[in-house]
Amino acid sequence: MKTAETLFFERPFPSANSIVIQDEQTLLVDTGFGSDITRTEKLLSDAGIVPMQLNGIINTHYHSDHVGGNHYFQQQYDLPIAAHLWEGEMVNQCDVESCGAHYLDQPVEQYVVQQLLVDEQEIVTGNSALQVLHTPGHTLGHIALYEPKQQMLICGDLFHHNDVGWLNIFREGTNSIRRSYESLERLAKLSIKIAYPGHGRAIEDPKMMMDKARERLEKWMESPEKMAWHACKRIFSFTLMMKNGLTSKEITPYLLSCGWFHDFAVHSFRIEPKEFVKPLLDEMIRSKAAIWQQDKLMATAPYEAPNPTWIEEDWKPGNWTK
Repeated sequence: MKTAETLFFERPFPSANSIVIQDEQTLLVDTGFGSDITRTEKLLSDAGIVPMQLNGIINTHYHSDHVGGNHYFQQQYDLPIAAHLWEGEMVNQCDVESCGAHYLDQPVEQYVVQQLLVDEQEIVTGNSALQVLHTPGHTLGHIALYEPKQQMLICGDLFHHNDVGWLNIFREGTNSIRRSYESLERLAKLSIKIAYPGHGRAIEDPKMMMDKARERLEKWMESPEKMAWHACKRIFSFTLMMKNGLTSKEITPYLLSCGWFHDFAVHSFRIEPKEFVKPLLDEMIRSKAAIWQQDKLMATAPYEAPNPTWIEEDWKPGNWTK
């Protein structure tokens, strides 16, 4: 029996991975970081896919590394975009909380969601159908996509190889850990041979990785401070990648200007933001999430620095137009 073909593109930060479903309908799942659009098009063309042949885009969730290419594909090729109802409505209303862009200081060019998805909806591609599974936790409108014929799962940032997506209790709810845990429990009941995550390599042992992810979340439920450290390191590492490092003089004023830094300092660690700068820097170095190179703090995870002029553009929902 004929089924859809799945193409997986593992990508360096700051972009998330992209997946193409090739069938009678050809769909692109997640479009990467906005400054990375040239690479995105090259990945497609090298795989023999002309962007004009795409029938649409599906987003697992609305963070900048997953939706950053939406604007370009929509403007250049008039591609419709599908996303979960809760996040799609926020984007379409230009809600300032959309994409976490202001809160995280991550640029996202404006786009419009044409198809608002709900749990257990099917997206028919021709010979196959993707089942939309609402998997909140990393974001409230996070979804996974499951293709039962191939027992294939696209899991976004719910879990990765030996890791889980960072959790933001201040924007996604104080029960984010529990939501992620329940989302994993739901997926664990499925027959899955391979899973494609938002970051890192394809997961050929999804059951084992989901078990490890649940074990980590159980530890976080017992000690929420561990979750907070994980989140702070992930967010700050992403910032260092976007900005290709920060000098020692830039770090303190930058961090004090960020909503996420203030919230984690005051509410998770019970410390004044100014007093949290050094502990975070110490932990970044201790955990090897960052290193000093001359006078610049640099992320250690492999990444490709965005064009600095693109990063300087203030593409955030507060400046979008309805």
